[in-house]
Amino acid sequence: MFRVNENYQKLPGSYLFSRIAGKVNAFLQANPDQKVIRLGIGDVTQPLAPAIIDALHRAVDEMACAETFRGYAPDLGYEFLRSAIVENDYRARGCDISVDEIFISDGAKSDSANIQELFADCSRIAVCDPVYPVYVDSNVMAGRTGTYDAASEVWSDVIYMPCTMENGFVPEFPRETPDIIYLCLPNNPTGTTITKEQLQGWVDYAIKSGAVIIYDAAYEAYISEENVAHSIYECEGAKTCAIELRSFSKNAGFTGVRLGCTVVPKELRCGDVSLNAMWARRHGTKFNGAPYIVQRAGEAVYSEEGKAQLKEQVAYYMRNAAVIRDGLKEAGYTVFGGVNAPYIWMKTPEKMSSWDFFDYLLEKANVVGTPGSGFGPCGEGYFRLTAFGSYENTQEALERIRKSGC
Repeated sequence: MFRVNENYQKLPGSYLFSRIAGKVNAFLQANPDQKVIRLGIGDVTQPLAPAIIDALHRAVDEMACAETFRGYAPDLGYEFLRSAIVENDYRARGCDISVDEIFISDGAKSDSANIQELFADCSRIAVCDPVYPVYVDSNVMAGRTGTYDAASEVWSDVIYMPCTMENGFVPEFPRETPDIIYLCLPNNPTGTTITKEQLQGWVDYAIKSGAVIIYDAAYEAYISEENVAHSIYECEGAKTCAIELRSFSKNAGFTGVRLGCTVVPKELRCGDVSLNAMWARRHGTKFNGAPYIVQRAGEAVYSEEGKAQLKEQVAYYMRNAAVIRDGLKEAGYTVFGGVNAPYIWMKTPEKMSSWDFFDYLLEKANVVGTPGSGFGPCGEGYFRLTAFGSYENTQEALERIRKSGC
């Protein structure tokens, strides 16, 4: 008789955002006349930029002619897109990344879950706490996390790096030595980040301890401060110890289009084994490539028109972030983030738990956010709001929160 992967049975409950969706749907069924404003999941709301739409139309027209039709994409992605990424995201910032180190995918979420396949089952992972759930859950599925303690909400074999108000939400080097270190900067969910000098410290630590860093740069387009790195490869030695994940979802609004890339430098090796070669083999075996029309849309992100239009779009969301951050502060809440990322991380009032505050805001203000405890034990007592709504809805949501009486 066949057997299942028993590691899946270790996963506690449903995926965070599935649980949120279930609660919201139940509320709407019971209260069909209520207008709910969703500032929970980090999904964009503004339409694709005109330059991207034009590129999509041209690519669709190409697919309608035998002479220009495209079938399967090259394993690693079309060179026109990989070259654009190299020139604009890396060489323009002084990073020596080559085209054959870029792997096009259908998004950073897939890559952040799949990248763990390159590493031994016995590898120890270190994650920030709070953390994007995919990093831990994908390793649970692979059998690396040990046993789950429901009372403390921690896995026995995971190394947690607490990010709290007391340490400025900056992770400290773990006391135990990890094999794989996950860093998301600017951070999801806290909206905070670290300086380039601090990031260099993590690169030096990884090199010294023989660890690899999985660096999620999904929110780099929202960085506003000069001393914050846009890529880990701005740090000396990072090509020997780090893999970088990139997304088109937040910088270009591709959440419904799906496109991303992973950078695996050729210098990154485990003894004589090249991780670049391993990821290329995995990519060729398990992935048929992002669609041609989507990759042409991705190329348009780097056109002069695309850059200008997307700069305005990022500014739109960051204006929302400022509205939420400043408004909550004026209302007496303790808030963080919203400067280098489109997320605001707020303390829940009156020692209210994260899920209690979620229920309170949904019922009293008809506003949806994300309970901090869904991102890890250190997220308890906090709540995440996203700036990805419309400006009008953002203003209305803030006004509702103020009037909710909490």
